[in-house]
Amino acid sequence: EPPARWHPVVWMGHYLGWAGRRIAPPAETPLAADHRRLLAGALAWCAGAGAVGCAALALQWLAGQMPVWAAALVTGAALKPMLAWRMLGREVLSVERALHESLDAGRQQLSYLVSRDVTWLSENQVRESAIESLAENLNDSVVAPIFWFVVAGLPGAALYRFANTAGAMWGYRGVRGGRVWEWAGKFAARPDDVLSWLPARITALLLALAALRWPRGLVREARRTPSPNSGWPMAAMALLLDVRLGKPDFYVLHRDGRNIKAEDVLRALRLGARAVVWAALFASAALLGPELEWKA
Repeated sequence: EPPARWHPVVWMGHYLGWAGRRIAPPAETPLAADHRRLLAGALAWCAGAGAVGCAALALQWLAGQMPVWAAALVTGAALKPMLAWRMLGREVLSVERALHESLDAGRQQLSYLVSRDVTWLSENQVRESAIESLAENLNDSVVAPIFWFVVAGLPGAALYRFANTAGAMWGYRGVRGGRVWEWAGKFAARPDDVLSWLPARITALLLALAALRWPRGLVREARRTPSPNSGWPMAAMALLLDVRLGKPDFYVLHRDGRNIKAEDVLRALRLGARAVVWAALFASAALLGPELEWKA
């Protein structure tokens, strides 16, 4: 990963944080319909997305003026910050290491990875949350950016990462971080859902391919989560590992699965890593296939 001060996703977060403080009202504001803040959120989202898309398009154009080898290096360097598999794996492993110290340490480490309240989670629930985050972010931080890179080049990957970051920071109902996002963040949640719809289902297929078997009951389990997308990779992971995953008071995936053990975290990481390899192979074939056919 590049240093934070040079990381484009960090820049996106800084912009969204700055704009969010200006469009989302304080927590004590009543949760009433507020179309003015809805419009402000939509305009702020579009302004950020426009800046990100133009920057990525300019960089892609610049790479197109270079020799092929230089263009490949520049494009790869620009694409890499949109992907975060290594960082994700490191954070999930850090949760497991912290649990070996104490439950409180495990909860504290998990709080850096998820947005849910970790205060009262049991050791088993901490591991469940870590594996769920691994599965969900396998899509958000790897498969979906690669998918949109194949479809629309650097602008596609960059716009997806902006939409996903905005959804993660603004797309909440009610109060979060001392501010009310019910209306200010309503628009930001929609592009993230739309752009993640197909990649989330592809992620589940890649996990099945990585395990060399189909997770029976995938569709039924995936529909148990409130999100139209995150349930797919999470349900696939639960079924393929034969473990129960869930968010207290919200949903349970693969209810008949067994309780998670420490070694299941490593199994999930290995399964995710194989899915990443398959994603890279398919993306490479999609990008190089037409060129090789044209040369033939």
